Amino acid sequence: MRMKPVRRIVCVDGRDGKSKAIEDGPAPVRTDPARPGFSSTFIWATNSTPASIDTASEPTHVLTPPPGGSLCSVLTFPPERASHRGMRKTRTLDFCLILEGEITLVLDTEEVHLKAGDTVVQRGTHHAWSNRSIRPCVV
Repeated sequence: MRMKPVRRIVCVDGRDGKSKAIEDGPAPVRTDPARPGFSSTFIWATNSTPASIDTASEPTHVLTPPPGGSLCSVLTFPPERASHRGMRKTRTLDFCLILEGEITLVLDTEEVHLKAGDTVVQRGTHHAWSNRSIRPCVV
């Protein structure tokens, strides 16, 4: 199933001080042949906190935020036959919003079923994502 492109609008202040959109189009998508149906749509990343708003160049498409930086992306998880791809632990604070479909958040002590509209604040915990439905899930 082909997913609808995510539209990305990037705005800046011009030399005249007036705001304008410098980009309006589909956000770049990265796929992995080893994970058919999985994709990472890159919205934006920063290299530091606070973030520079004066940088003119587009940041590099990354899958994890750089140290001291941030990352905004949209992930698509295909339906899986196995329970999940394995637990992982990150040293990041992740804000997750389920946009479409449903997915199970697998934790060490429990599993939490999530559906469109649900949110997760992932505070560097050991976890896995498992899409046990028949449709892709967009997070």
